[in-house]
Amino acid sequence: MAISAKAVSELRKKTSAGMMACKKALTEANGDLEAAAKLLREKGEAKRSDRADRETSEGIVATFVPEGATSGILAVVNCETDFVAKNEAFQAWVGTLLETIANSGVSSEEEALSIAFEDGTVENALGAKFAELGEVIKISRLARFEVSGNGAVSSYIHMGGKVGVLLEVGCQNADTASNADFSTLLKDITLHIAAASPAGLSRDDIDGTVVEEENEINRKQLLAEGKPEAIIDKILIGKINKFYSEQVLTEQSFVKDPDLSIAQLLEAKGKDLGDTLTIKRYERFGI
Repeated sequence: MAISAKAVSELRKKTSAGMMACKKALTEANGDLEAAAKLLREKGEAKRSDRADRETSEGIVATFVPEGATSGILAVVNCETDFVAKNEAFQAWVGTLLETIANSGVSSEEEALSIAFEDGTVENALGAKFAELGEVIKISRLARFEVSGNGAVSSYIHMGGKVGVLLEVGCQNADTASNADFSTLLKDITLHIAAASPAGLSRDDIDGTVVEEENEINRKQLLAEGKPEAIIDKILIGKINKFYSEQVLTEQSFVKDPDLSIAQLLEAKGKDLGDTLTIKRYERFGI
């Protein structure tokens, strides 16, 4: 019989078991909610329910970029304690998990749950880890980049997995993507993003209300300082440009050479490589 999404949702709410497990149990129970819940308890799938609301504020950020660097993923795998997050066996397991997800082609944490992993699915494996470690384990964020045209993907993990970055940089010449200097540049930019935590790639990515609030605060400060109204607007232009230089990736000062902005760094390296380089996108996840 067909199992409705509403029925699956109700069973998940009742048992806190995984979506696929709920759907399978409902199918076996011919749609009977109580019977399905009993099946889940018997199989141990529902035993996570008493801890499902536990805070999973710890964990690690992990990444996997296959050979060739034409794609890559970045994910946050959460757990309950820093003790588990720092466990080498857990970190190795997360690495294997990320490689499997990367090779599957899925691009969201929801899609990742149903792919084959170990003796079942990723969702099954997360439940098995709960049984093993006594902590709720979940994938809370996942990003996938696939290179469009010429370019490469690079990643960087900082602070032992507390911060992670995924980056895509495009180029015009196909040979550039395999150049060692190009790879070094991408790694440097990922390191910069991890350290500088930009709010956006360009000015268009900055929320307009944030800019308005910044202008309003600056205006009030200037008025309080007794600055004449006639020159306040000119001063505000300078202040908002400084704000953008601190928040926008391409305008930020490169952490390894503050005399260069990221845009200037790209232009300079592009000239060295005889190419034009463009940052297409990035993600920065943190615990």
